Amino acid sequence: MTDKEDLKKEKKGKGKSKVVCGYPISIFFIVVNEFCERFSYYGMRAVLVLYFKYFLQWDDDLATSIYHTFVALCYLTPILGAIVADSWLGKFKTIIYLSVVYAIGQVALAVSAIHDITDSDRDGTPNNMTFHVVLSMVGLFLIALGTGGIKPCVSAFGGDQFADHQERQRRTFFSVFYLCINGGSLLSTIITPILRGQTCGIHTQQKCYALAFGVPAALMVVSLVVFIMGSGMYYKAKPEGNIMMSVCKCIGFAIKNRYRHRSKAHPKREHWMDWAEGEI
Repeated sequence: MTDKEDLKKEKKGKGKSKVVCGYPISIFFIVVNEFCERFSYYGMRAVLVLYFKYFLQWDDDLATSIYHTFVALCYLTPILGAIVADSWLGKFKTIIYLSVVYAIGQVALAVSAIHDITDSDRDGTPNNMTFHVVLSMVGLFLIALGTGGIKPCVSAFGGDQFADHQERQRRTFFSVFYLCINGGSLLSTIITPILRGQTCGIHTQQKCYALAFGVPAALMVVSLVVFIMGSGMYYKAKPEGNIMMSVCKCIGFAIKNRYRHRSKAHPKREHWMDWAEGEI
């Protein structure tokens, strides 16, 4: 039996969930998970620069630099997430583990926005700003790792839930999936600034960044819980290796052989990548 036949047999026999209106129930957990996660990310990001400027008291240049560094990290870490999912953990475990990291980061950021923690003289200003800066930076790093790491996995994992003959249902799923992404981002960018505009505090009333970050943190926890609830219904494809890693290994093998066999005893190759022939 070929590997392709084994894969088809495995997909038919494992992770098969009940079907409602032609769609596997498992995708509903994935769609809700994505909506909550996008609400969490864009909601937090909507007030992040304001938090830098008015809570951490950074100037415009520093606030802008850190903000864009964070956004850049969020779009670089998907490469790491894809490699981990394809080569070692698989999509399901990668989503679970990195969502936990993501949720911890959101909670850390929310806690860093509670000014009463270090406001020992009760004047409304944190006395140990270093604590808030360090905790918020740790939180943002974990968020970047989490949101970027799961980005290439969730949509692909949703597509895995459909059998080969369910092309129409798969197309509809992706339409709804991206609708949830945009819906979550739209609602969060409206709601989170309103939450930030509230006042809160034990000793003094300040703009409530803790609430503005706390609600997205809660939504991220909900996202994780919902995703785990569907665990028994998912089809979980095994990792088959990452194409980027294979390409890098192939290039490295070609370069190594090219310089190892430079003597005339070895015939020249038409292209330097031909030295990777033994690896392929």
